[in-house]
Formats: sequence, C-alpha cells, structure tokens
Amino acid sequence: MSTEFLVNGCVWYFVFLFSTVLHEGAHALAGYLMGDSTAYHDGQVSLDPLPHMRREPIGMIVFPLLSFVFYSGSLMLGWASCPYDPEWANHYPYRSALMSLVGPVANLLLVIIAGVAIYIGLHTGYFYPPSHISTNALIGIVLGADGLPLALAKIFSVMYSLNMLLFLFNIIPLPPMDGATAIHLFFKEDAARQLQQVMSIPVVQLFGFMIMFRFFWYLYLPVWRFSIETLYPGLYY
Repeated sequence: MSTEFLVNGCVWYFVFLFSTVLHEGAHALAGYLMGDSTAYHDGQVSLDPLPHMRREPIGMIVFPLLSFVFYSGSLMLGWASCPYDPEWANHYPYRSALMSLVGPVANLLLVIIAGVAIYIGLHTGYFYPPSHISTNALIGIVLGADGLPLALAKIFSVMYSLNMLLFLFNIIPLPPMDGATAIHLFFKEDAARQLQQVMSIPVVQLFGFMIMFRFFWYLYLPVWRFSIETLYPGLYY
C-alpha cells in the first residue's frame, strides 16, 4: 500500500467516525430531550466514538476499513445504531419520527458546511478546480496546494461526499432506514403506530434493505453529479 493510500484512508476514517457519531449522537440527544433516555444511559449522547464502536464494532471498525480497500480508496461504508425504547416509540410515534429524522439532518448539515467551505475556498483562490472528477474518486472533488490547503481540501471533499451519501441513504422511506420512521409525521398517530409495527418486521426490513441497496446508486449518483456541477459550472467529467 502506498503512503498516499494510507493517508487517504486516515482522512476517510476520521470523517466517517465524526459523521457517523454525529448522526447517532443526534438520534440519542433527540430521544433524551423527548423522553427516551435509553441511548443516554448507553453513553451515546456524546461525540465520543467509543460507545458506538463498542455497540457496533463490525459496522464502525471492520467493515469501513474493508470497504475502503474494496473500493480502492474511493469510498468507505459502515454503520452504527442507536438504542431506543420500543414502548416509548409506540406510545409517541411522532416523537420517534423526529428522533429518526435528526440523524440524516445532521449529515445534511455537514454537507452544507463542507459545500460552503469548498465554495468559499474556490472563490478566494484557496482551492482550485480539479483537472478531472471521477464518480468513483470521491476524494477528488477539490484539490489544493501542498500543506494545509491540500489537507483541508481532502477533509472537506470527503465530508461532502460521504455525508451526502449518508443523508440520502438514511432518508429513503424504506425499513430499516431512518426515513421509514420519519414518514410517520405524515400519518395520524394510529396509522403511524400500525405502520411502525409493519416496518419493524425483520422480513420487511430485509426486503426494504435489498431494494434500497439495489437502486440507491440511481439516486445518489445523479444528485452527486448535479451538486458537483453546481460547485464547478461547466466542468465535464
């Protein structure tokens, strides 16, 4: 493995940990504020990654590193989970929906922060457009000069792409993703409870995940391309 591959891996893993922990921490904090202290007592109302790693060591450590190697250093995937009280969720379906929604919103906030930083950097001359953008080489969204500009460009680049993926992936209204619970906000409470019971069935969750995994890239790639064209008008790749 080259030095550049290892450095990029460290950047990806740092951003992955921060983004995932913020996502789950937002779930935990929202649940705590709305009456469910399950995640709070599990230590997840925090930006400390250790409680999340202990809860999901495969999704937080093993799978991200393996996926980075599998995708040749262009992508890192993984998962975490936030415990909650099913009785609380059934009694307060709207609160449960809001708790589910804040996780993807946290990722969207990071997309906006990274996008604004990239935009400002481009228009102040701190960053410059890349000579080529590959939909696989997500870390190549922005390139800077040597030193601090290059480090920031890589961090903001990964933060932008990874969090857009996490936001879109989790907001899809199919179980077991957050969007499947968030849509309860659009139903009456009784209907929301019934829908919640259906979506908690393991077979339904497995079927939803299979559909999502099969068709997700048809959603993500066009959105990613559109956003890149917004940052770099007239740039073709």
